[in-house]
Amino acid sequence: DWRWVLLLIASSVVNTVAAQVIARSPSQSTRKRALIVAVAFDLGLLAVFKYLGFFVSELDNALDSIGLGSPLPLVQIVLPIGISFFTFQAISYVVDVYRGDTRAASLVDVAILQAFFPHLVAGPIVRANELLPQLRTPRDPRAVLAGPAIFLIVGGLLKKTVIADELARRVVDPVYNDPGAHSGAELTLAFYAFAAQIYCDFSGYTDMAIGLALLLGYQLPQNFNSPYLALSLQDFWRRWHMTLSRWLRDYLYIPLGGNRQGRLKTYRNVMLTMLLGGLWHGASWTFVLWGGIHGAGLSAERWVRERFGGFHVPAWVAWLVTFHVVCIAWVFFRAPDLATAFDVLGGLGLSGPSPLVTLPLVLLVVAAVAVQALPRGWWREAEGWLVARPVAGQGLAVGALLVIGDAAVGQQGVAPFIYYQF
Repeated sequence: DWRWVLLLIASSVVNTVAAQVIARSPSQSTRKRALIVAVAFDLGLLAVFKYLGFFVSELDNALDSIGLGSPLPLVQIVLPIGISFFTFQAISYVVDVYRGDTRAASLVDVAILQAFFPHLVAGPIVRANELLPQLRTPRDPRAVLAGPAIFLIVGGLLKKTVIADELARRVVDPVYNDPGAHSGAELTLAFYAFAAQIYCDFSGYTDMAIGLALLLGYQLPQNFNSPYLALSLQDFWRRWHMTLSRWLRDYLYIPLGGNRQGRLKTYRNVMLTMLLGGLWHGASWTFVLWGGIHGAGLSAERWVRERFGGFHVPAWVAWLVTFHVVCIAWVFFRAPDLATAFDVLGGLGLSGPSPLVTLPLVLLVVAAVAVQALPRGWWREAEGWLVARPVAGQGLAVGALLVIGDAAVGQQGVAPFIYYQF
């Protein structure tokens, strides 16, 4: 909707003016007021466009439960594309200027930072000091990393179309639409399949975003690093959606006090950070519970390390436990409501016919997880092989992969990216 462009412009203008005031004012109180105004404006956008309808609905239900029901006006606002991502980027920009970590930029540069199309819809969340210095230096067309960029774009496309969408159509969507109609084996396959789907969907988008930026001469930060190889939840969050993890750490967890105020407040800060991180993904109790599971798990890991610091479990046990905690949390992330999530988890051990469980789908799920264990050097060698081919050979290879992707898509078309809704 073209009207949401005005929202993006307003965000760019407000945060540019605030950053300029912060950078130029000798008065600390003035600088702080400018920061508060900018952050309040940014959070206000999220509050109105993303959460107002949710809170009005919850308030209406609460009043009705105690006999004070009085129908409140139903608020349904279309969610502007990318609002969570460009809002978080705006907050990090003005905070970094306030902290002295980056210098204030012109309106044009801030607008490009906010609206840079490769990562606008679903990240990665790019900090000002990662992109603004590149904007200040003209890009050299002769230095564009076209080969690596195309390798990333095609790889991301295949992740999305061949794996993520196939798993969604064949098993994840049917099971989550009606868990009661499926056997325990089908529920179990969907349990693991969504973990594979969301990884291939989201990391596939990130690969394409980084590749598109490379074609324009810009480098965006890495966002995934084999997350399903993690041996702890802390390790998982160092590998999954890395730009969101560091944003939550630097602009939420540390300002709350981090681990500097004693054990209990550290646990509180971890829980608050993950609960708010869950709420950032969507105005729903399922996302809050997803964040709560991760917050409780991170706190439990910290407690175990502090209490039994010298005790070590085998790596395979640590991996198995971490992976399954992540998968359990994914059930709440994917389910449309809490009842559906509990139906999926409660039906995992049930028997019954399982026509959705086929060898190709099982192998696809296993491959999506196992491929993360391949040595990183193999991917560099594959990329190097593609780049070393003549241009015509590169074109044929890319064309063949595009045909495979198109065949996988079929008549159904490509489903929207999962993180598109955030």
